[in-house]
Amino acid sequence: MSHVAFEQGHGVLRLAPTWVPRSFCVPGRRLKLHPDDYYAFGAHRGGIDERWFTSTTRADNGPLTTPDEGLSYALYGDPQRPDRVLLVDLIQELDTLAVGPALWERHRAWPMYAKFFDNQGALPHHLHQLPEHAARVGAQSKPEGYFFPAQLNNHGGRFPYTFFGLQPGTTREQVRHCLEIWDKGENHITELSSAYRLEPGTGWYVPAGLLHAPGSLCTYEPQWASDVFAMFQSLVNDAPTPWDLLVKNVPPELHHDLDYIVSMIDWDANTVPNIRETYYRPPRPVRPVDEMLTEGYHNNWVVYGSPYVSAQELTILPGRSVTLRDAGPYGAVVVQGHGRVGVWAAEAPAMIRFGQLTNDEFFVTAAAASEGVIFSNPSQADPLVILRHFAENPEAPQIA
Repeated sequence: MSHVAFEQGHGVLRLAPTWVPRSFCVPGRRLKLHPDDYYAFGAHRGGIDERWFTSTTRADNGPLTTPDEGLSYALYGDPQRPDRVLLVDLIQELDTLAVGPALWERHRAWPMYAKFFDNQGALPHHLHQLPEHAARVGAQSKPEGYFFPAQLNNHGGRFPYTFFGLQPGTTREQVRHCLEIWDKGENHITELSSAYRLEPGTGWYVPAGLLHAPGSLCTYEPQWASDVFAMFQSLVNDAPTPWDLLVKNVPPELHHDLDYIVSMIDWDANTVPNIRETYYRPPRPVRPVDEMLTEGYHNNWVVYGSPYVSAQELTILPGRSVTLRDAGPYGAVVVQGHGRVGVWAAEAPAMIRFGQLTNDEFFVTAAAASEGVIFSNPSQADPLVILRHFAENPEAPQIA
């Protein structure tokens, strides 16, 4: 079945939407999901505030997590009534055809995914464990990047600011005190941090170990293939954060070892004196802009400066086509317009029912990326805009 799917799309796989609920979040309702479907998993599971892309990683939502929650399916056969296969299984069968020799040699897998996360308010100040701490619970670390697509941010939500890191001079004892007073309501950890206003069309890089409290813009997030986190803020949007969400990925014998929990913070990364200059990512053209426009497209790096994950915002101008060749495989999601991605029809849906198939998500295998994929936009007015996410792309800009 994997080779049938591969051959039908000439190495470009059409994927089904993957929805993920979070019990501790209130959906921002900008995911284009039908208003009746935000609690499709049941109110006890919380609202759907995330859509995952090209995911071979199962969501970690506690004991009620469904068997395939968070996992992407590739579609093949009849476009109207397609068969489906888990992307994780397909990649294991195709190996180097899917991810290329370099990624296969290092990981034997597709080692990242992306998501939209969309919340009415801010999330708790939290971090994703460093490799040494993630390994203690049999998991991988999770560096990630943020980009705020204009197409999904017609409003900013209740708090379009994100706290990043800790103010220079903050001590471990101050953070430890915030954990000591966890059950007294607000533990005031964001008073040790600084918030930055989020701007549609820009982004940030968030390495593992960096505390951050994501704001209320709908966010495109390429990330490593992991779902580890530790919530350090005890009260958010007037709702208590359970201690369990602080120690979800902490060894059981250390659930109340405050010194160990504080040790998960990368102190150097959190207390740099120039947080914005270090982690902010304005868009960066992939090539000279005049050259790209002449060829009928515009392409920006929007997540970069990381050896792990990167992303581009690709715009095909009305009435134009372009063939792009890339150094490795990537996921793609259409956020504006319609056209074709390789042999597949591509379109940004206006509204999606839970369980409905779409034509807006694709996985471009290493074989197809190397040969080149044709992106075409037949519209005479509307740009075709596609977000593309990569793992360990050697062409992504690296910055100090």
